[in-house]
Amino acid sequence: MDWDDEFDQLRHGGGSRPSMFDDDENPMGVGAGMGEVRMAEPYFEEEREETPLEQLTRHWMNERHAPDILPAREELLSNLLDHLRRQSEAVQLLRGDPSTSEEEHIRIMLVQTEIERVKFIVRSYVRTRLFKVEKFARHIAISDDIQKRLTAAERDHAIRHARITDQHFYLSVLQSLPEAQSHLDDTPIFVPPMVTEPDMSRPVFVHALRQCPPITLPDGASLEMKKGHISLVPYSTVATLVENEQVELI
Repeated sequence: MDWDDEFDQLRHGGGSRPSMFDDDENPMGVGAGMGEVRMAEPYFEEEREETPLEQLTRHWMNERHAPDILPAREELLSNLLDHLRRQSEAVQLLRGDPSTSEEEHIRIMLVQTEIERVKFIVRSYVRTRLFKVEKFARHIAISDDIQKRLTAAERDHAIRHARITDQHFYLSVLQSLPEAQSHLDDTPIFVPPMVTEPDMSRPVFVHALRQCPPITLPDGASLEMKKGHISLVPYSTVATLVENEQVELI
């Protein structure tokens, strides 16, 4: 019986009580290891597939370290949030069940702690993207390439934020300046651009998840990263590898 069937039976008053600590596979990887002690995997064991939680953690760290906005992981985030909601509902049902033992209550507290940890990662991931969306709003509004990386809500927020900011600057300052200086898209010589763009030359630490094709550094040198290799390079040289999930930022 899978998680959904067991939860539905409890909700309708039938079947056994749901357990957060069975040996059934946890597809999201949330709360795993709370109910039992397992031997550590040998270091020489073949690479296993990442759980959704591990994937989200990797995307979260990439988003925090990358100067640019990375493609949204909307489906992954939606599935993980749905699983968290179901686990939270099951925990509440178990807490209210008078037949729940004291030992199970302790385990439930551990699962709740794990759920809160995952919620923190989700919130931090969303806030990091929101910070970038607002910081680069005007750049996003005129760049179709970046808009493709955003969710519909993020794209609408960026365009609305850029419009409101432009209107505020115009009413506050720009309308009082000469016509030649009353625009936000000017590119005067030796002056930073008015439109804030990601600094693609910013150095980042990258960890190769697999054998990567050679990359060309700004000085013309070639760098080949093998699996497990860690390098400090400009982000622009590894941006494609990050999006293709060949490397991760650390």
